[in-house]
Amino acid sequence: MGCWATSFNLHLKAPSRVSVFFTMIVLLTYVFYCLTGFCDLTPIPLHERKPTFAQLHQERNASDKRDLLAQVTEEETTRLPGDLFNLSVSDSFGTKEFPQAIIIGVKKGGTRALLEFLRVHPDVRAVGAEPHFFDRFYDKGLEWYRNLMPRTLEGQITMEKTPSYFVTREAPGRIFTMNRNTKLIVVVRDPVTRAVSDYTQTLSKNPGLPSFQNLVFKNYSTGLIDTSWSAVRIGIYSKHLENWLRYFPLSSLLFVSGERLVTDPAREMERVQDFLGLKRLVTNKHFYFNQTKGFPCLKKPEGSSRPRCLGKSKGRAHPHISSDVLYKLRDFYRPFNLKFYQMTGQDFGWE
Repeated sequence: MGCWATSFNLHLKAPSRVSVFFTMIVLLTYVFYCLTGFCDLTPIPLHERKPTFAQLHQERNASDKRDLLAQVTEEETTRLPGDLFNLSVSDSFGTKEFPQAIIIGVKKGGTRALLEFLRVHPDVRAVGAEPHFFDRFYDKGLEWYRNLMPRTLEGQITMEKTPSYFVTREAPGRIFTMNRNTKLIVVVRDPVTRAVSDYTQTLSKNPGLPSFQNLVFKNYSTGLIDTSWSAVRIGIYSKHLENWLRYFPLSSLLFVSGERLVTDPAREMERVQDFLGLKRLVTNKHFYFNQTKGFPCLKKPEGSSRPRCLGKSKGRAHPHISSDVLYKLRDFYRPFNLKFYQMTGQDFGWE
């Protein structure tokens, strides 16, 4: 009997030690998982979970992109390298809108200068190239046109400029159909000087062009002007304006003096910014007069190595034209100029 008890105790002790060993392993494993936070069986709601590092990084990048798009102008965007450029044109930021304002004319009046001056303003986003939608590509449709526009944020306005719109018969009705509240800007210049500038540009591309005198007159001896020549026809501003006033009230148009845009750009830019409902942020401090080119340039922006002037095609020297030819052409334009002054309520002083 005593031997059986001793044998029973020996058999019991061996498995007990194994059980205790495994129990300790389980307990230690449980304690370890609890200390590291894996033993909480209650799920955490999504809105209470802390973001991961990757999520925080992604949100920070998105915020930076929004700030960047608000600060970078269209001109600066085209110069941004690599990933920074991709941030600015990402589909995630801003929307493409139809232009709220269009510079519709006139050719060789100063439209490029005006657009570049406006692009300094942080609330203006503009297409760099001339879209020519309402005169050449209207059949492509309005969605095609909208896709040409830059993305804008709330509070920014979209603009484009195509000077040939002013002399295109169909353009007023087409723009009216798009948006009857579109604001229209016309940069005008002494039509005689404008015609000579137009001829100079064409001559630079085609050196074999006939003389200005041969093109401007149907008959020099009688002084009959050839109004079929586009360089002359564009300068009959009152005729073209009549077409626009069939669709838009005069209050929808702003007439900018091309001469004053050269001699006093800041004052003329005040008028333009007021017309567009913009704060007067483009001021005299942005300009300096370039004696070589003969017109104002934008002062050097921060971070740029040089100031911004218009290209080599601007400020060309005009060929010599006899005073008699210019006098006859000025005499031709005089009644049209006077009518234009009456229609706009502005005397541009071209006489």
